[in-house]
Amino acid sequence: MTEGDETRVDLHVKTMDEAVVARAKECGIGVLVYAPHYTRLPTIRARAAQFSTDDVLVVPAREVFTGAWHDRRHVLAVNPDDPIPDFVTLRGALAALKDQETAVLVPHPGFANVSLDVADVAQHRRAIHGIETHSAKLLDYQNRRARRIGRDTGLPTFGSSYAHLRTSIGEVWTAFDRRIESAADLVTALREGAPRQVVRRRGAGAWARGLAEFAHLGYENTWGKIDRVLLSGMEPTHPGHVAYDGMFDDVRVY
Repeated sequence: MTEGDETRVDLHVKTMDEAVVARAKECGIGVLVYAPHYTRLPTIRARAAQFSTDDVLVVPAREVFTGAWHDRRHVLAVNPDDPIPDFVTLRGALAALKDQETAVLVPHPGFANVSLDVADVAQHRRAIHGIETHSAKLLDYQNRRARRIGRDTGLPTFGSSYAHLRTSIGEVWTAFDRRIESAADLVTALREGAPRQVVRRRGAGAWARGLAEFAHLGYENTWGKIDRVLLSGMEPTHPGHVAYDGMFDDVRVY
């Protein structure tokens, strides 16, 4: 929903259906950036188009898992032009994104072994358009660390629900000082460093919903990972998948 010259954007969600969009509308959020794990870009685009409405725009994105399992660095590409697989080098992923009309964001910086740290951001800052300083999925001390990294790097900031659970929609958003009515509008706002404010809900309810999201990490990093790595075979976003036609063989880590 765009009101006047302000648009509320949730810049990173993992779940998408009619109820997610309805909840976003109820919370006054006009744009959802949809970036599910291990899903190829054409599928993400199709689902984004399917669930976009007159009130809520769903923008396709890819959270690229760069590096190996034990030392991943996540990069969020908003509305990229071309598919990029997971498990390529960070440098290779950024090089592939360089000439695309996309915005490159750093989600949950400094978190565990899945995020860029302050040294990574400093090294690649010319390729990065924003750094997350609040995620509804993380605990307070983790978000404080992210804000320190944001201050230290001086890059534009953003916040998101990082919603894997529908109830997290509306917990955190980024309010831009302009109308955003298309994916291209959002990419432009991010690349230009448009003025924005990170907003989050507070109180016992927000704390409980955030804790539920954080607890979901336990599933992701135990059974979810075992299912993905050991039981499911080759991921659709694996660089060796036929869909990528060997284009990333020189920068793949598996």
